[in-house]
Amino acid sequence: MTEAPGPTPDAPESPATGAEQLPLGAARGQVHENYIIAQTRDGMVIVDQHAAHERLVYEKLKNQMAQNGVAAQALLIPEIVELGSNDCARILAHAEELRKFGLGIEAFGGNALAVRETPALLGEVNAEAMVKDILDELDDQGESQLVQARLEAILSRVACHGSIRSGRRMRGAEMNALLREMEATPHSGQCNHGRPTYVELKLADIERLFGRS
Repeated sequence: MTEAPGPTPDAPESPATGAEQLPLGAARGQVHENYIIAQTRDGMVIVDQHAAHERLVYEKLKNQMAQNGVAAQALLIPEIVELGSNDCARILAHAEELRKFGLGIEAFGGNALAVRETPALLGEVNAEAMVKDILDELDDQGESQLVQARLEAILSRVACHGSIRSGRRMRGAEMNALLREMEATPHSGQCNHGRPTYVELKLADIERLFGRS
């Protein structure tokens, strides 16, 4: 006898009983591999998965920074990054400051530097892309920027590298876990760049769109 097909890997799992009563509801699916659709008690919520997770990572990094600095993980094989002479000298001048962000760098001869540590919270990252993002941020902020503002701006850049990317398919359990973490994290309704991480539609608003009100 042929067995009935099981659920597809990307099918949302059954939400926990009562999850619809929570502020961000229960995940029902994912569209365009970037937006989580959740059902609430009286409507629905659409979450930008990348923007939301980026904010969560940023808040975790900020909390670590406020305590003892961002925890670092040593790379088994240092990543060598080639830069222009000015860029290389400029970022090496900030090496001690960047160590507090969990990024360990040192000169490697010529216009190259070796990345020996990256923020542990981010897991596996593209160290070269992170270094270049930080250089861009240093350009944007300049030396006159207040230390706290510059710190937060760099943390925001770093957080992007540890975030769930747009285009990644998520299981139902992952989506629901993200929603619960958002509910427990201050400021999670807004991404690091000031845009909303989710929008909510009340059932009455949806019915009005279909002329049912």
